[in-house]
Amino acid sequence: MKKKSLAALALVLALFLGILWHLHGTKESKKPLERSGFLFDTVIAVSLYDKQDEAVLDEAFQLLEQYEEIFSPTKSESELYRMNHRGSGVTTWKASPAMLDMVKLGLRYSELSDGAFDVTVLPLSSLWNFSGGEAKVPAEADIETAVSKVDYRHVRIDGDVIDFGDDFTQIDSGSTAKGYIADRLKDFLVEKGVKSAIINLGGNVLCIGEKAKGKPFQIAIRKPEEHSNEVVKILDIDGLSVVSSGVYERFFDLDGVHYHHILNPRTGYPYQNGLVSVTIVGPSSAECDALSTAVFSLGREEGMALLEKTEGYYGYIILEDGSILASAGAQPGKNP
Repeated sequence: MKKKSLAALALVLALFLGILWHLHGTKESKKPLERSGFLFDTVIAVSLYDKQDEAVLDEAFQLLEQYEEIFSPTKSESELYRMNHRGSGVTTWKASPAMLDMVKLGLRYSELSDGAFDVTVLPLSSLWNFSGGEAKVPAEADIETAVSKVDYRHVRIDGDVIDFGDDFTQIDSGSTAKGYIADRLKDFLVEKGVKSAIINLGGNVLCIGEKAKGKPFQIAIRKPEEHSNEVVKILDIDGLSVVSSGVYERFFDLDGVHYHHILNPRTGYPYQNGLVSVTIVGPSSAECDALSTAVFSLGREEGMALLEKTEGYYGYIILEDGSILASAGAQPGKNP
Protein backbone atom coordinates (compact mmCIF):
# COMPACT_ATOMS: atom_id res chain seq x y z
CA MET A 1 0.00 0.00 0.00
CA LYS A 2 2.94 2.30 0.61
CA LYS A 3 4.10 1.81 -3.00
CA LYS A 4 0.59 2.57 -4.21
CA SER A 5 0.55 5.77 -2.19
CA LEU A 6 3.93 6.85 -3.58
CA ALA A 7 2.82 6.12 -7.10
CA ALA A 8 -0.30 8.20 -6.61
CA LEU A 9 1.74 11.09 -5.28
CA ALA A 10 4.12 10.86 -8.20
CA LEU A 11 1.16 10.93 -10.58
CA VAL A 12 -0.31 13.99 -8.90
CA LEU A 13 2.99 15.83 -9.19
CA ALA A 14 3.46 14.72 -12.79
CA LEU A 15 0.01 16.03 -13.68
CA PHE A 16 0.67 19.30 -11.91
CA LEU A 17 4.11 19.79 -13.40
CA GLY A 18 2.88 18.74 -16.80
CA ILE A 19 0.41 21.60 -16.70
CA LEU A 20 2.95 23.97 -15.24
CA TRP A 21 5.71 23.34 -17.74
CA HIS A 22 3.27 23.30 -20.64
CA LEU A 23 2.08 26.72 -19.64
CA HIS A 24 5.65 27.93 -19.41
CA GLY A 25 6.61 26.56 -22.81
CA THR A 26 8.39 28.99 -25.13
CA LYS A 27 10.65 28.80 -28.13
CA GLU A 28 13.70 29.21 -25.92
CA SER A 29 16.12 26.30 -26.23
CA LYS A 30 17.50 26.63 -22.72
CA LYS A 31 15.71 24.31 -20.35
CA PRO A 32 15.63 24.67 -16.55
CA LEU A 33 17.93 22.57 -14.42
CA GLU A 34 15.53 20.35 -12.48
CA ARG A 35 15.68 17.83 -9.67
CA SER A 36 12.93 15.96 -7.84
CA GLY A 37 12.78 13.69 -4.82
CA PHE A 38 10.60 12.36 -2.03
CA LEU A 39 10.73 14.24 1.26
CA PHE A 40 8.16 15.38 3.85
CA ASP A 41 5.91 12.46 2.76
CA THR A 42 5.45 13.98 -0.69
CA VAL A 43 7.13 14.42 -4.06
CA ILE A 44 9.13 17.63 -4.32
CA ALA A 45 10.91 19.44 -7.17
CA VAL A 46 13.30 22.35 -7.59
CA SER A 47 13.87 23.97 -11.00
CA LEU A 48 16.54 26.59 -11.70
CA TYR A 49 15.95 28.78 -14.75
CA ASP A 50 19.02 31.02 -14.69
CA LYS A 51 21.71 28.73 -13.26
CA GLN A 52 23.00 25.45 -14.68
CA ASP A 53 24.80 24.49 -11.47
CA GLU A 54 24.29 20.98 -10.10
CA ALA A 55 26.24 21.90 -6.97
CA VAL A 56 23.55 24.42 -6.02
CA LEU A 57 20.90 21.71 -6.32
CA ASP A 58 23.08 19.34 -4.29
CA GLU A 59 23.23 21.86 -1.46
CA ALA A 60 19.55 22.68 -1.80
CA PHE A 61 18.52 19.06 -1.31
CA GLN A 62 20.95 18.69 1.58
CA LEU A 63 19.18 21.64 3.21
CA LEU A 64 15.79 20.04 2.59
CA GLU A 65 17.01 16.81 4.21
CA GLN A 66 18.18 18.80 7.24
CA TYR A 67 14.72 20.30 7.62
CA GLU A 68 13.14 16.87 7.39
CA GLU A 69 15.28 15.90 10.40
CA ILE A 70 13.63 18.78 12.25
CA PHE A 71 10.01 18.60 11.08
CA SER A 72 9.28 14.97 10.21
CA PRO A 73 6.27 13.83 12.28
CA THR A 74 7.14 10.15 11.87
CA LYS A 75 10.94 9.86 12.10
CA SER A 76 11.74 9.03 15.70
CA GLU A 77 14.99 11.03 15.61
CA SER A 78 13.42 14.26 14.31
CA GLU A 79 13.00 17.21 16.65
CA LEU A 80 9.26 17.38 16.08
CA TYR A 81 8.78 13.69 16.91
CA ARG A 82 10.94 13.92 20.03
CA MET A 83 9.14 17.07 21.15
CA ASN A 84 5.71 15.48 20.67
CA HIS A 85 6.83 12.31 22.48
CA ARG A 86 8.72 14.10 25.23
CA GLY A 87 7.66 11.64 27.92
CA SER A 88 5.41 11.41 30.92
CA GLY A 89 5.53 14.48 33.12
CA VAL A 90 7.64 16.52 30.65
CA THR A 91 5.82 19.76 29.85
CA THR A 92 8.53 21.95 28.25
CA TRP A 93 10.84 21.74 25.25
CA LYS A 94 13.95 23.79 24.42
CA ALA A 95 13.39 24.32 20.71
CA SER A 96 15.60 25.07 17.74
CA PRO A 97 15.09 28.43 15.99
CA ALA A 98 13.30 26.70 13.09
CA MET A 99 10.92 24.88 15.43
CA LEU A 100 10.18 28.07 17.33
CA ASP A 101 9.35 29.91 14.11
CA MET A 102 7.04 27.13 12.92
CA VAL A 103 5.20 26.83 16.25
CA LYS A 104 4.80 30.62 16.54
CA LEU A 105 3.29 30.70 13.05
CA GLY A 106 0.83 27.93 13.95
CA LEU A 107 -0.15 29.59 17.21
CA ARG A 108 -0.73 32.93 15.48
CA TYR A 109 -3.13 31.45 12.94
CA SER A 110 -4.80 29.36 15.63
CA GLU A 111 -5.54 32.61 17.45
CA LEU A 112 -6.55 34.50 14.29
CA SER A 113 -9.06 31.76 13.46
CA ASP A 114 -10.23 31.45 17.09
CA GLY A 115 -9.29 27.77 17.07
CA ALA A 116 -11.03 26.79 13.82
CA PHE A 117 -7.47 25.99 12.77
CA ASP A 118 -5.53 24.56 15.70
CA VAL A 119 -1.82 23.77 15.50
CA THR A 120 -2.19 21.24 18.36
CA VAL A 121 -4.57 19.00 16.37
CA LEU A 122 -2.10 16.07 16.12
CA PRO A 123 -3.78 13.81 18.72
CA LEU A 124 -6.86 14.01 16.50
CA SER A 125 -5.26 13.92 13.05
CA SER A 126 -3.16 10.89 14.01
CA LEU A 127 -6.39 8.89 14.48
CA TRP A 128 -7.39 9.35 10.84
CA ASN A 129 -5.64 7.43 8.06
CA PHE A 130 -5.79 9.23 4.72
CA SER A 131 -2.66 7.60 3.30
CA GLY A 132 -4.13 4.37 1.98
CA GLY A 133 -5.30 1.12 3.45
CA GLU A 134 -8.72 0.40 4.87
CA ALA A 135 -11.18 3.29 4.75
CA LYS A 136 -12.26 3.56 8.36
CA VAL A 137 -13.75 6.24 10.62
CA PRO A 138 -12.15 6.25 14.09
CA ALA A 139 -14.25 5.14 17.05
CA GLU A 140 -16.38 7.91 18.54
CA ALA A 141 -14.83 7.41 21.98
CA ASP A 142 -11.32 7.79 20.54
CA ILE A 143 -12.34 10.97 18.71
CA GLU A 144 -13.80 12.45 21.90
CA THR A 145 -10.63 11.65 23.83
CA ALA A 146 -8.45 13.19 21.13
CA VAL A 147 -10.59 16.36 20.91
CA SER A 148 -10.10 16.86 24.65
CA LYS A 149 -6.33 17.02 24.07
CA VAL A 150 -6.50 19.72 21.36
CA ASP A 151 -6.23 23.35 22.49
CA TYR A 152 -3.59 25.77 21.24
CA ARG A 153 -4.22 27.95 24.31
CA HIS A 154 -2.27 25.42 26.40
CA VAL A 155 0.96 26.43 24.63
CA ARG A 156 3.20 29.30 25.73
CA ILE A 157 6.62 30.37 24.45
CA ASP A 158 9.27 31.93 26.67
CA GLY A 159 12.50 32.67 24.82
CA ASP A 160 13.51 29.41 23.17
CA VAL A 161 11.38 27.24 25.47
CA ILE A 162 7.96 25.94 24.47
CA ASP A 163 5.75 25.34 27.51
CA PHE A 164 2.89 22.95 26.70
CA GLY A 165 1.33 23.09 30.15
CA ASP A 166 0.95 19.29 30.16
CA ASP A 167 2.64 16.19 28.77
CA PHE A 168 0.10 15.27 26.06
CA THR A 169 -0.32 18.40 23.89
CA GLN A 170 1.29 17.85 20.48
CA ILE A 171 2.10 20.05 17.48
CA ASP A 172 0.86 19.19 13.98
CA SER A 173 3.21 20.61 11.33
CA GLY A 174 1.03 19.66 8.36
CA SER A 175 -0.18 23.19 7.60
CA THR A 176 2.96 25.13 8.44
CA ALA A 177 6.24 23.26 7.94
CA LYS A 178 6.37 22.94 4.13
CA GLY A 179 5.69 26.64 3.67
CA TYR A 180 8.34 27.54 6.21
CA ILE A 181 10.87 25.24 4.53
CA ALA A 182 10.08 26.66 1.07
CA ASP A 183 10.83 30.16 2.37
CA ARG A 184 14.16 29.05 3.85
CA LEU A 185 15.09 27.27 0.61
CA LYS A 186 14.32 30.47 -1.29
CA ASP A 187 16.64 32.38 1.05
CA PHE A 188 19.40 29.86 0.34
CA LEU A 189 18.97 29.97 -3.44
CA VAL A 190 18.90 33.76 -3.52
CA GLU A 191 22.13 33.80 -1.50
CA LYS A 192 23.63 31.56 -4.20
CA GLY A 193 22.73 34.11 -6.84
CA VAL A 194 19.61 32.39 -8.20
CA LYS A 195 17.21 34.94 -9.68
CA SER A 196 14.72 32.65 -11.44
CA ALA A 197 13.46 29.35 -10.01
CA ILE A 198 10.45 27.33 -8.92
CA ILE A 199 10.28 25.42 -5.64
CA ASN A 200 7.47 22.85 -5.44
CA LEU A 201 7.08 21.09 -2.10
CA GLY A 202 4.11 18.83 -2.73
CA GLY A 203 1.97 21.58 -4.24
CA ASN A 204 3.39 24.42 -2.14
CA VAL A 205 4.74 26.40 -5.09
CA LEU A 206 7.17 29.27 -4.61
CA CYS A 207 8.48 31.29 -7.55
CA ILE A 208 11.77 33.16 -7.31
CA GLY A 209 11.65 36.12 -9.65
CA GLU A 210 10.17 35.71 -13.10
CA LYS A 211 10.71 33.06 -15.75
CA ALA A 212 12.38 35.34 -18.25
CA LYS A 213 12.91 39.07 -18.58
CA GLY A 214 9.46 40.60 -18.51
CA LYS A 215 7.72 37.19 -18.49
CA PRO A 216 6.18 35.94 -15.22
CA PHE A 217 5.76 32.31 -14.32
CA GLN A 218 2.30 31.00 -15.06
CA ILE A 219 0.82 28.83 -12.31
CA ALA A 220 -2.31 26.79 -12.86
CA ILE A 221 -5.03 26.28 -10.27
CA ARG A 222 -6.29 22.77 -10.95
CA LYS A 223 -9.86 21.61 -10.64
CA PRO A 224 -10.00 20.27 -7.07
CA GLU A 225 -10.46 16.59 -7.88
CA GLU A 226 -8.08 13.68 -7.40
CA HIS A 227 -5.69 13.24 -10.36
CA SER A 228 -7.49 15.95 -12.33
CA ASN A 229 -5.45 17.80 -14.93
CA GLU A 230 -8.23 20.27 -15.70
CA VAL A 231 -7.25 23.89 -15.13
CA VAL A 232 -9.77 26.39 -13.75
CA LYS A 233 -7.54 29.48 -13.61
CA ILE A 234 -4.06 30.55 -14.72
CA LEU A 235 -2.12 33.07 -12.62
CA ASP A 236 0.86 35.23 -13.60
CA ILE A 237 3.32 34.92 -10.70
CA ASP A 238 6.49 36.93 -10.16
CA GLY A 239 8.36 36.28 -6.92
CA LEU A 240 5.35 34.99 -4.98
CA SER A 241 4.09 31.74 -3.48
CA VAL A 242 0.93 29.85 -4.42
CA VAL A 243 -0.44 27.35 -1.88
CA SER A 244 -3.68 25.36 -2.02
CA SER A 245 -5.57 23.38 0.60
CA GLY A 246 -8.50 21.17 -0.32
CA VAL A 247 -10.61 18.08 0.11
CA TYR A 248 -8.93 16.24 -2.78
CA GLU A 249 -5.41 15.95 -1.35
CA ARG A 250 -5.78 13.21 1.28
CA PHE A 251 -9.15 11.58 1.76
CA PHE A 252 -11.32 8.48 1.55
CA ASP A 253 -14.97 7.89 0.71
CA LEU A 254 -17.09 5.60 2.87
CA ASP A 255 -20.84 4.95 2.80
CA GLY A 256 -21.44 7.98 0.61
CA VAL A 257 -19.46 10.39 2.81
CA HIS A 258 -16.28 12.17 1.69
CA TYR A 259 -13.78 12.26 4.58
CA HIS A 260 -10.78 14.56 4.04
CA HIS A 261 -7.77 15.63 6.06
CA ILE A 262 -8.83 19.16 7.10
CA LEU A 263 -10.31 18.39 10.49
CA ASN A 264 -12.56 20.44 12.73
CA PRO A 265 -10.72 20.44 16.09
CA ARG A 266 -13.99 20.99 17.92
CA THR A 267 -15.92 18.03 16.49
CA GLY A 268 -13.08 15.73 15.51
CA TYR A 269 -14.46 15.19 11.99
CA PRO A 270 -13.53 16.72 8.62
CA TYR A 271 -15.05 20.10 7.85
CA GLN A 272 -18.22 19.92 5.75
CA ASN A 273 -18.70 23.61 5.01
CA GLY A 274 -19.30 23.72 1.26
CA LEU A 275 -15.67 24.49 0.40
CA VAL A 276 -13.54 22.16 -1.73
CA SER A 277 -10.34 24.19 -2.02
CA VAL A 278 -8.63 27.42 -1.03
CA THR A 279 -5.67 28.88 -2.93
CA ILE A 280 -3.59 31.68 -1.40
CA VAL A 281 -1.04 33.88 -3.18
CA GLY A 282 1.50 36.02 -1.35
CA PRO A 283 5.15 36.75 -0.60
CA SER A 284 5.66 34.16 2.16
CA SER A 285 5.01 30.48 1.53
CA ALA A 286 4.72 29.88 5.28
CA GLU A 287 1.98 32.49 5.60
CA CYS A 288 0.21 31.11 2.51
CA ASP A 289 0.41 27.59 3.95
CA ALA A 290 -1.14 28.45 7.31
CA LEU A 291 -3.58 30.95 5.84
CA SER A 292 -4.97 28.51 3.26
CA THR A 293 -5.90 26.00 5.97
CA ALA A 294 -7.23 28.69 8.32
CA VAL A 295 -9.44 30.17 5.58
CA PHE A 296 -10.76 26.72 4.67
CA SER A 297 -11.46 25.94 8.32
CA LEU A 298 -13.34 29.19 8.90
CA GLY A 299 -15.58 28.68 5.88
CA ARG A 300 -16.82 30.98 3.17
CA GLU A 301 -17.68 34.20 5.01
CA GLU A 302 -15.31 34.20 7.98
CA GLY A 303 -12.49 32.73 5.89
CA MET A 304 -12.82 35.42 3.24
CA ALA A 305 -12.92 38.07 5.97
CA LEU A 306 -9.61 36.80 7.39
CA LEU A 307 -8.03 36.68 3.94
CA GLU A 308 -9.10 40.20 3.01
CA LYS A 309 -7.61 41.70 6.16
CA THR A 310 -4.27 39.90 5.62
CA GLU A 311 -2.20 42.58 3.91
CA GLY A 312 -0.21 41.51 0.84
CA TYR A 313 -2.15 38.28 0.27
CA TYR A 314 -5.06 37.33 -1.94
CA GLY A 315 -6.78 34.13 -2.87
CA TYR A 316 -9.56 32.05 -4.33
CA ILE A 317 -12.17 29.82 -2.71
CA ILE A 318 -13.74 27.05 -4.81
CA LEU A 319 -17.15 25.87 -3.62
CA GLU A 320 -18.82 22.48 -4.04
CA ASP A 321 -20.89 23.77 -6.97
CA GLY A 322 -17.68 24.70 -8.84
CA SER A 323 -18.06 28.46 -8.42
CA ILE A 324 -14.94 30.48 -7.60
CA LEU A 325 -14.83 33.36 -5.11
CA ALA A 326 -11.91 35.78 -5.36
CA SER A 327 -10.79 38.03 -2.53
CA ALA A 328 -10.41 41.78 -2.91
CA GLY A 329 -7.19 42.55 -4.73
CA ALA A 330 -6.96 39.15 -6.42
CA GLN A 331 -5.77 39.19 -10.00
CA PRO A 332 -8.52 38.10 -12.39
CA GLY A 333 -6.26 35.40 -13.80
CA LYS A 334 -6.73 33.83 -17.21
CA ASN A 335 -9.13 31.22 -18.42
CA PRO A 336 -7.47 28.00 -19.58
